[in-house]
Amino acid sequence: MDKQDYIKYWIKTSEDDMTSMINNFNSGSYDWALFIGHLSLEKILKALWVKNNQSDIPPKSHNLKKIADEARYPMTEDEAMLFLEINDFNLEARYPDYKFDFHKKCTKEFVEEYIQKIKDLHKCIASQI
Repeated sequence: MDKQDYIKYWIKTSEDDMTSMINNFNSGSYDWALFIGHLSLEKILKALWVKNNQSDIPPKSHNLKKIADEARYPMTEDEAMLFLEINDFNLEARYPDYKFDFHKKCTKEFVEEYIQKIKDLHKCIASQI
């Protein structure tokens, strides 16, 4: 695979995750919708990372802020804070000691708000690729 193939791979899997995020939301799996929303942003950032770096292999990290920094995404202060908030969805949906509290926090309204933020961020990142 060449650089463009890697970029296309990360974009495609990110878009697939966006669809899964919506499907999980529509089925009432609100916590998993946010977990997959995090994955979607992680993958689109990795596409940008590959574009803006010599290597075709992005860091093995789930930290959106760190990947965005290394991908040279020109984020605002609000976006940087949002990346840090969304990072928590990766941990809270995955690990049992966080999962129960996170599940209670994930009301339809809470998740709808973050899904819109994730969609907006995804669009902004994709525009940089």
